[in-house]
Amino acid sequence: MAFPLTVSLQPVRSFLARPALHTATRAFSVTATRRQATFVPNSGSFDNTSGNNVATPASSSSTPPADASTVPPLRLSKEQREMLEEMIRIDQAGELGANWIYRGQYAVLGSDKKVGPLLQHMWDQEKHHLKVFDGIISQFRVRPTALRPFWEVAGFALGAGTALMGKEAAMACTEAVETVIGGHYNDQLRELLKIDHPDIAELRKVVQQFRDDELEHLETAIEHDAQKAPQHELLSNFIKEGCKLAIWISGKV
Repeated sequence: MAFPLTVSLQPVRSFLARPALHTATRAFSVTATRRQATFVPNSGSFDNTSGNNVATPASSSSTPPADASTVPPLRLSKEQREMLEEMIRIDQAGELGANWIYRGQYAVLGSDKKVGPLLQHMWDQEKHHLKVFDGIISQFRVRPTALRPFWEVAGFALGAGTALMGKEAAMACTEAVETVIGGHYNDQLRELLKIDHPDIAELRKVVQQFRDDELEHLETAIEHDAQKAPQHELLSNFIKEGCKLAIWISGKV
C-alpha cells in the first residue's frame, strides 16, 4: 500500500555546505510515495572547481526559504565529498543499465501476456529511478560516467540475450542484477548514516525507497521461476560478477 512522503531540501543543503550568511540559495524538493520519488530542482549546483567543499549557488539573486536559518551548514571532508559524487555517478549509471536491460527483455518478451506486463511494470519503475538520478547529476554537476553508450549496448544485449534463452532466464537475470543492486544500495545507506545532517537523512530516504523497489523486483523474479532457468547458478554468478565490475568501473570512469 502506498503512503505519501513529502520532504523539502533547502538551499545548498544537498551534499555540500551552505554559505554562513545565507544570502544565496538553491533548493530542490522531493515528493515520494512508497513506490515513487520525484525531484524538482530549482537553481543551484555542485561547485566542482572551488575545491573548498562548500556549495556555490547558480545565482546570487535567489530568495532563501523561510526556514533556511534553521538548517545547520553541511560540512564535508574531501573523502565524504568524493564518496557522494561517486555514489551519484554510480547510481545514475546503474539505473541507466537497468533501463536498457528491461528494454532488451521487453523487446523479446513484451508480447507475452503473462511476462510482458510484469516487465513493463518493473521497467517503468526503473525509468523513474533514472529520471531522478539524471536530475540530480545535472543539478549538481556531478560528472556522469563516460561509458554511457557502452552501458546502453551492454544492458540491451544482456536483457535481450537472457530473454531469448527463455522466461526463466530473463527472470534469473533480474534476480542476479537486483541482488547486487540491493546490496549496493545497502552499502550506500551505511555510508550515509555516518553523515549526521537533515539533507543526508532525506537522501537516505530516497536511496532506501529505491533499494526497496529493487528488492521488490528480486522477489518478483524468484516468484516467476528465476531459479528454474537452465544453468541457473552459472548464469546468476556470471551476471552478478558483471554487475559488480560495472559498479566499480562507473565509479571511476
